[in-house]
Amino acid sequence: MKVSRTHTSVIPPGGLPLPSQRYSILAEEPFHRMIALERKRTERSGQPFVLMLLDGGDCLPSDRNGKVLSKILSALSLSTRDTDVTGWYKNHSIVGVLFTDISADERESILGTMVGRVSETLRNNLNEEKFQHISMSMHVFPEEWDHDFTHGNPVLYPDFVNRHDGQKIARIIKRWMDVVGSAVALALLFPIFLVVALLVKLSSKGPVLFKQERLGQFGKTFTFLKFRSMYANNDRKIHQEFMRRVIKGDHDGEVKGGSQKVYKMTNDPRITKIGSILRRTSLDELPQFINVLKGDMSLVGPRPPIAYECKEYDIWHRRRVLEIKPGITGLWQIKGRSRVRFDDMVRLDLQYVRDWSLWLDLQILAQTPRALFSDDAF
Repeated sequence: MKVSRTHTSVIPPGGLPLPSQRYSILAEEPFHRMIALERKRTERSGQPFVLMLLDGGDCLPSDRNGKVLSKILSALSLSTRDTDVTGWYKNHSIVGVLFTDISADERESILGTMVGRVSETLRNNLNEEKFQHISMSMHVFPEEWDHDFTHGNPVLYPDFVNRHDGQKIARIIKRWMDVVGSAVALALLFPIFLVVALLVKLSSKGPVLFKQERLGQFGKTFTFLKFRSMYANNDRKIHQEFMRRVIKGDHDGEVKGGSQKVYKMTNDPRITKIGSILRRTSLDELPQFINVLKGDMSLVGPRPPIAYECKEYDIWHRRRVLEIKPGITGLWQIKGRSRVRFDDMVRLDLQYVRDWSLWLDLQILAQTPRALFSDDAF
């Protein structure tokens, strides 16, 4: 039996008797809904849960009379609580158990106890061949995000995967829109690319393109491209500290053009004179059409964050990174931009994910040019 988790546990000898009664198992769809519900509860309470998966390999699909499944469920009944939920993570292949109401301080010790109990019971109630075919993995929500590791665990988001599968044709069309749209934009805007590149090169020392590691869907990193609008070798701590305050809600906004507040750096000392113009006109964003063409981004979606920003996120903020591929423009750009607080920006991103359709993408793209020439920059 294979066990996948942060710390492996020793499987002790001995055995436990199997109960004679039969045990029910939740179907795949409602079990996935339970996982989604527990994620939302954890977002509010901060109290983690654990998803344990038992992959039967070839055992369960070939288990015509249900003997192996019956033994697995009986073993789980001896190792779990009445409040824990057992269900099909993948029909007739992977059994899952949701362990809820776990104290954050006791998480590691509880994980060890769970692995030990389930492994012990399975080993002593299945023959060695069946036991060796079963693999067990433990997945904790919320995941620990920091500068070095900011990837979401797709296992904890089966509802996202299923939603995308249900929109497969629309997603394919969206990708073709991205490819055609970015290719046409790159071709038509090529003369502007050359002019902007020349201005950047002549205005200050450094490369024409600014390259930065950003996070795509599920925290997958990619190289984000912009025309350089800042002096080379600048101190990123200025922006890092500013974004920490914005995300935590400690930044009250800065007055711009009268009484209107904006939630961005209005007097960033790192920006060049040409860079200031590029940012106001959003011309510095043009190289991101290359990111779209490569598949790292979409034309429409949430803006891709930097890893150090995600470290400051609340749990519910992470959904803007996990649920959909990032984009050049989105609801935030046409409805709020720098005029709204960070929490409201996240709500707009999540509204886009919830209401997504090809028609919505077309509406956002049609309204983006007007937003480009408003008094805010992307």
